[in-house]
Amino acid sequence: MNRTLVSLALVPPLLLAAGCGSATQTASPAPASPAAPVTTAPAPVDPAVTPSPTPPAVAAGLLPPTSTKAVEVERPIDTQPTVTGARFGRHKGFDRVVIDLRGDLPGYTARWVPKLVQDGSGDPVDVKGGAYLQLTITPAVAHTEAGKPTWTGGPIFQAKLGNVRNVVKTGDFEGVVSVGVVLDRKAPFRVLEQKNPYRLVVDVAH
Repeated sequence: MNRTLVSLALVPPLLLAAGCGSATQTASPAPASPAAPVTTAPAPVDPAVTPSPTPPAVAAGLLPPTSTKAVEVERPIDTQPTVTGARFGRHKGFDRVVIDLRGDLPGYTARWVPKLVQDGSGDPVDVKGGAYLQLTITPAVAHTEAGKPTWTGGPIFQAKLGNVRNVVKTGDFEGVVSVGVVLDRKAPFRVLEQKNPYRLVVDVAH
């Protein structure tokens, strides 16, 4: 897959290049004060099971995101981090998806796509929504050296939040882990970086 990547530093604020034009949006690390925990654990889609609604949560001091522009960050690292799971929850004015990592903080892109497809095969993912946000994490893996998945379940996790319908594992292929976010509608979003341990956070407005 082709990517246009812009080299950025780890510590200063990151310049996030738009994937749909020359406009940019700037993301910053999450506030030092602890945010409310995302309490909903992902559950595999099972037609015989209806997941419980996600309890509301509040992220203190954070307003809903305001930009729909794509985000792109390159971060060369020596050792690929491992994706260990995803969590999601509803906050005041926005939904939050958290990607848990083990190891260093990788690069990533977040952009709008017309549909979700599986990396490698290109097969379409059977999910319906009003908009699709694709998060691509690289370099990263979601399996052990023996090939055992480190992010279990899915590939489709039902969220049923204010705007986020589903979170989908769309790829773990050649050092790239892809995550699709299925939305009711296209809305402003942001990507935040958290540490101790490292996480990538995607907030999407309701």
